[in-house]
Amino acid sequence: MPGSAAQLGVQLSGTRRGWPGLGGSLTMEAHDAPDVDKPSLVVIGNGMAGMRTVEELLKLAPDMYRISVFGAEPHGNYNRILLSPVLSGEKAFADIMLNTREWYAEHGIALHAGDPVTRIDRKRRIVHAQSGLAVEYDRLLIATGSKPFIVPVPGHQLDGVVGFRDLQDVDAMLAAARAGGHAVVIGGGLLGLEAANGLRRQGMEVSVVHVTASLMNQQLDASAAGLLRATLERRGLRILLERQTAEIVADEEGTRVRAVRFQDGEEIPADLVVMAAGVRPNIALAQSAGLHCERAIVVDDTLQTYDPRVYAVGECVQHRRATFGLVAPIWDQARVCAAHLAGAGHRRYVQQATATKLKVTGVDLYSAGDIVGGEGSEDLVLRDRRGGVYKRLVVAGNRLVGAVLYGDVADGPWYFDLIQKRTDIASMRDQLLFGQALAENAKQAA
Repeated sequence: MPGSAAQLGVQLSGTRRGWPGLGGSLTMEAHDAPDVDKPSLVVIGNGMAGMRTVEELLKLAPDMYRISVFGAEPHGNYNRILLSPVLSGEKAFADIMLNTREWYAEHGIALHAGDPVTRIDRKRRIVHAQSGLAVEYDRLLIATGSKPFIVPVPGHQLDGVVGFRDLQDVDAMLAAARAGGHAVVIGGGLLGLEAANGLRRQGMEVSVVHVTASLMNQQLDASAAGLLRATLERRGLRILLERQTAEIVADEEGTRVRAVRFQDGEEIPADLVVMAAGVRPNIALAQSAGLHCERAIVVDDTLQTYDPRVYAVGECVQHRRATFGLVAPIWDQARVCAAHLAGAGHRRYVQQATATKLKVTGVDLYSAGDIVGGEGSEDLVLRDRRGGVYKRLVVAGNRLVGAVLYGDVADGPWYFDLIQKRTDIASMRDQLLFGQALAENAKQAA
């Protein structure tokens, strides 16, 4: 853009200036004169994926870009995975901060916290923020993450209905807990169970509503899920399975939640309803900018979108038909994307098999590979009811293909390694359930 403010080093921040061809006034971001010759990198999304990419970029090319970061929340970057301990009272918000405002300043990054981008002008390469601020970019990184799926039933917009996605949601849940009463958590996956446990620890009566016949059905088999349910019920949670929510019932004023009604007509009291029934990639901004989206923003092996100046990482992306919600693949994406932004090499993002190690309300769980099995597969099972341990290994053709562990997860990484390497387990098959030490001794003896 010849004669642009960024190229000429004009200090426009806080000043209303007309911008040729845009038909209005806007505020351009200021940069110190020594930085004006650097290309501009704008990051949309101040969460874990976007900021991990920036951290990786700073390792490779710390002085390459003028970096501006926009985020919807009025904070620095924090560890969203640790919101559950904040809800339960085990941690304070300060304990989960990853990048404070001081960190951005120290690295010369312009942070616009609490000022989300509302429009991307790809033709002029400018992003427009809610405040009216406009910033040019040479490279754009979209890391808008995901948003909670709000079950679209009557009453879902009432006061007292929240998601469980950010600090604002946690604050709303803690405020409700201080008033006491009944909480209903819709969703029996990891997020829902963590929310339920936190609210129980804050003194609320909590019911977990799940649409399928077992908790955490994507990570656990029926046996492990049954053990988990029994443990949670002993701790005071009410578990309601195979329930379809039909309506969130309002109070007499019609403004706040009073109850949850199911399709069979059953109704349970609710002073708070937490929607934890999954997430959806947050792609509205990318779609409005004309970027190619399917279930999420489509990227290639370099994390580049169909626009060569625009990259995307994290829960908002779709790579080779897959979307992502675990930290490990997102960290891999950050490294690859940073390398290409830095012009360092020709790395490509390759999807890897992932294992899920979880701690649900103090219970250790581990899930890896194909836990369903199929024709020609065999299950090796160990149950120790007194010790609270369950192991199920799925074997096919002298190869370990899947593992579900409950209670004792120490050998989880070893099982995962066997799955990834497709190791022949014939010589240690009989000892496989008893862990790495015994199994490898048996293999050596053979």
